[in-house]
Amino acid sequence: MKKALPIIVTLVTILLASVSAAGQQPTTPTTSSAAPAARPQFRMPPRIVSPEIYPDNKVTFRVYAKDATKVTVSGEWQVGTNSTEALVRNDTGMFMITVGPLKPELYGYNFSVDGVSTIDPNNVQLRRDGNRYASFFIIQGTESDLYVQKNDVPHGNVSKVWYNSPVLGMDRRVYIYTPAGYEKGNLKYPVFYLLHGAGGDEDAWTNMGRAAQIMDNLIAQGKAKPMIVVMTNGNANQAGAQNDVSNTPVQGDQMAAYQKLAGKFEAHLVKDLVPFIEKNYNVLKGKDNRAIAGLSMGGMHTQTITNDNPGMFSYIGIFSMGIMSFGQQTQDATKLDQERDTKIEALKNSGCKLYWVGVGKDDFVYQGVIKLRSTLDKHNFKYTYRESTGGHTWANWRIYLSEFAPQLFK
Repeated sequence: MKKALPIIVTLVTILLASVSAAGQQPTTPTTSSAAPAARPQFRMPPRIVSPEIYPDNKVTFRVYAKDATKVTVSGEWQVGTNSTEALVRNDTGMFMITVGPLKPELYGYNFSVDGVSTIDPNNVQLRRDGNRYASFFIIQGTESDLYVQKNDVPHGNVSKVWYNSPVLGMDRRVYIYTPAGYEKGNLKYPVFYLLHGAGGDEDAWTNMGRAAQIMDNLIAQGKAKPMIVVMTNGNANQAGAQNDVSNTPVQGDQMAAYQKLAGKFEAHLVKDLVPFIEKNYNVLKGKDNRAIAGLSMGGMHTQTITNDNPGMFSYIGIFSMGIMSFGQQTQDATKLDQERDTKIEALKNSGCKLYWVGVGKDDFVYQGVIKLRSTLDKHNFKYTYRESTGGHTWANWRIYLSEFAPQLFK
């Protein structure tokens, strides 16, 4: 062992010398044509945290825009239409603002940089409603608990499925939520058809409405029965969501083109979509195993479908939509009211188990809801009414889904 010691010391000395040489930086760049200069070391820019949510529910927004003169933020926590708040610029070009504390809820927001609207480039959470994009965040708490994705909750699946519609003359895409365990067994489930509003598409209820998270959490808590939720595109001229499905644009007189499609979506749901679901999925059939609800335009679709097809759905939800009056009352409008009265009487006599109406106090459709309620009262049609604060917003529609779904299929 004593003879080997000089060899070990020599090896250690060589290794240390090599490490030291490798760690040294050249004092001058290499200029030899045989060896090109080394590329500068790549460095990730410092991460900008935005939004940053604090324990007291205050929120800080940050955006780096060194050449900008004015940056504002508009968000769903603000009161009033077109409300904004200005961010403050520091000497590096970073704009910042802290708001709140905010109540537990899901909030969408956008920046305006020198008058140009933009999402938050530092926030990966993004939502889309038609052609409108916004960044979002969730303030967690009791009121927003159902909207949060939880690791300890069994998750259902959302599938994007194509089906054929002879009524509309095209293949169309539908989002279908199946509850946890659906794929592993042969149980049959009731079906809930959930419709979006104007400007949206089949992506709206999962993207904006958090429908999958709400259903997962309600079912896991035992507050809602396991069910299949069907969310299709309510625009009769579209095969699917306009952000990733090529749709034929409406040419010429748009109003005339849309009038030709009036009633076609509703007819296609009854004649094409419901039979497709009942043929291809493990579902329970009959009116007591079918529910339908929709927001805004989807609420109008829901009224048309159920009025024209009494006895098809036992559970009906109208979110932020009443009986709307367009223009002056005419003899034709009076005739339409009389026809509606006949249909509502038939719907009442069909054995509807739940007719649920929800609207915000500040919603522009509020007077239409008053007319709907008055019409139902005239027929002694029993219904459940939910009046909330706020207006025509997803903050209300998520609440309505959270309250409506637990009442289904009882």
